[in-house]
Amino acid sequence: MIKNKIAKSILLAMAVTACVSHAVSATQLRAASGVPPVHPAHSPLYTAFKEQLPAQSEGRLSVSLLGTEIVSLGDMRTGIKSGLVNVGLFLPAYFPADLPDINLVGDMALLGNNAYVMGAAMTEYVVSCSDCQVELKNLGIAYTTSHSTNVYQILSTKPIRKLSDLQGMRLRVGGPQYSRWAESVGATPANTPVGETFEALSQGVIDGTIASISDIISFRLEDAIKYISPVGLGTYHSPISHAVDLKIWQSLSPEDRKAIAIMSTIASFKTMDSWMEMSAKAASIAEKKGIETIEPNQEFLDSVTSFIEKDLVFSAEQAGERYKIKDASAKLERFRQLVDKWSTIVEEADNDSTKIAEALQREVWDKVDFNTYGI
Repeated sequence: MIKNKIAKSILLAMAVTACVSHAVSATQLRAASGVPPVHPAHSPLYTAFKEQLPAQSEGRLSVSLLGTEIVSLGDMRTGIKSGLVNVGLFLPAYFPADLPDINLVGDMALLGNNAYVMGAAMTEYVVSCSDCQVELKNLGIAYTTSHSTNVYQILSTKPIRKLSDLQGMRLRVGGPQYSRWAESVGATPANTPVGETFEALSQGVIDGTIASISDIISFRLEDAIKYISPVGLGTYHSPISHAVDLKIWQSLSPEDRKAIAIMSTIASFKTMDSWMEMSAKAASIAEKKGIETIEPNQEFLDSVTSFIEKDLVFSAEQAGERYKIKDASAKLERFRQLVDKWSTIVEEADNDSTKIAEALQREVWDKVDFNTYGI
C-alpha cells in the first residue's frame, strides 16, 4: 500500500512537471474521471465527452484522458488546482465546508427515486443558484452538470429481514444523510472509501454498503456480499460531472463554454442510462451467484419515509446553524419544486434520456449567458 502511494506520488509529480514544462494548447483539455474504466462515471461519462466534444465544438476543442494512476477521485481538487487536470469529476460531498449551498441540496439524496429527475433538478438548481456559483468560483471551478446514480440499496454480508436486524451493523455510507439514517436505525456508519469496499466487506471491517446495485460490477462485490435489501434509499445526485478549471474556462470563448456544458449534459444522461443497464446486469449476476434479495416489509418502508420528512427539517436547521446558510428552508423548498418539475418532464418524456437532455438544454443552457456564466 505504501509503495503504491509513493509510486502514485511520483507519477503525479512527473505529470505536473510535464504540464508546467509544456504548455498545452488551449484547444486540448486534460480530463480525468478519477474512477476505474469499468465505472459509468468513466465510461461513458468521460469517454463520450472525449469522443463527442470535438464535434460539439466544431473542432475547436479536443480531450485527452488521464488515468487513475495519475489522479484519483480523492486527488481531483489538487489536480485541478495544480493545473494537471483541466476537467474532472468532482464530488462536493468531500468538501462540505467549502460548498455548503451545493451540499445542502446534495444532502437531499433520500428524496430521489429517479436518476434522470435528480440529475436534471440538481443541474438547474446549481446553475441558477448565485450562492452556489460564488462557492465554486472560490474553489476555482466552473460548473457544468450533475448526474445521478440510480436508487441506493443495502448490499450486505448479513441478512436484513426487519429493522431490528440493522442494530449494530457497520454500513459504508457515501454522505452525511446516509450516516444520519444509519444511526437512526441503530447501525454504525463507516466512511470507507468506495474503492476499498470489497476489501472492507471481505475482511469483515463493514457488514454492508449503502450503494447502487451496479457497484456489484463497478467494484467486484459479487464475491463479497450475500444479500441485497432494495429498500430505496434515494440517489447520489451531487457529483459535478465535468468540473472545469476556472482559468481554462475563462480562456475559452462563450461558444466553447456552451459546447462543454451541452456535451457534459449529453454525457451525463448517457451515464445515467449506463447506471440503469449496469444495474440490470448486476441483478442478473447476483441471481447467478446466489445472492439473496430480501424485500423490505412495510415497517421498513414506512420508517424510511418518516425519516426523510424529518431529515428535511433537520438539514435546513443544520445548514443555517453550522454553515450559516441564509434562507436554507426556502432553498430546500425550491429544490423540491425543481424535483417536482423534472418529475413531470421525465414522465412526459417516458424516461427517454435523449429527450430529457434536450429539455435540460432548453430549460437551462439556452437561457444562460455564456459571456458571463461561471466567470
